[in-house]
Amino acid sequence: MVDIIHGATGAQGSPVLSALTAAGRTAIAAVRHPEAVPGGIAARQVDLASADSLASAYEGADGVFVHLPMGAPEAAAVQARAVVEAVDRTRPGRVVISTSGQIVDQPDSPLQAAAGSPIMTLIDGVTGSGVPTAVVAPRLYLENLLLPVVLAPARQEGVLRYPLPASFPVSWSSHLDVADVVARLLMDTSVSGTVAVGHRPGLTGADLAAAFSNHLGREVHFEAITPEAFGELITPLFGPAAAPVVELYRALNAQDGCTIAEDGSAQELLGLRPRPVEQWLKDLAIS
Repeated sequence: MVDIIHGATGAQGSPVLSALTAAGRTAIAAVRHPEAVPGGIAARQVDLASADSLASAYEGADGVFVHLPMGAPEAAAVQARAVVEAVDRTRPGRVVISTSGQIVDQPDSPLQAAAGSPIMTLIDGVTGSGVPTAVVAPRLYLENLLLPVVLAPARQEGVLRYPLPASFPVSWSSHLDVADVVARLLMDTSVSGTVAVGHRPGLTGADLAAAFSNHLGREVHFEAITPEAFGELITPLFGPAAAPVVELYRALNAQDGCTIAEDGSAQELLGLRPRPVEQWLKDLAIS
């Protein structure tokens, strides 16, 4: 069984590739620069904006895992259309799409991705091709808490600062949790449609702080900061890419929470639960 893994050197694709390899599948890294792939891992060079390039990689594949990289919406739209065309031409056995945190399964929410947006173009196009498809829909990634401007104060000051109210519930998940779900969906084709990933019930700032306290062995408390203050912290790291992050947290602050529904969750559909935050910190050897 051969699976094509986009972004296999990145935060999302790398743990998917590892999970599939551990399960005995042949996982091939689909990347722009194959020389960046560690030795012993098969790789194919692809251009995510070229349907011809993608079709060459997808030919004969049993599964494809794809997500749209962060970037300009115009570029993402081109990439989405290229993936759809390549899937339609080559008909792989299964496609699993990650939304990378964009909301696609709550049509009544003001945060729902707009029709015609790049992620919806990708999902609607691949699903419309008739190729068996599953969509993995996480919310916020725990890895956001490992940004130096978040983790360092937790370690040094005992303060976990984040741009959400302390009582705001979030269905947090890690890239490892998402990879577990993606790998299962590539290996078990009995579940299709959208599978939401994240903690249920949602975790609050106090829950996160308690996990960090237990893991770091020191008292940590949660401190809500404004999206604008968070933007000032991350702009030196992200540059112009910080602006949409600030807008996301402004939008989240106008809501009552960011949680997944039980009936469409990985817990309900696949029997897979996200790692407790303390276990995730341990798995990543955070100290």
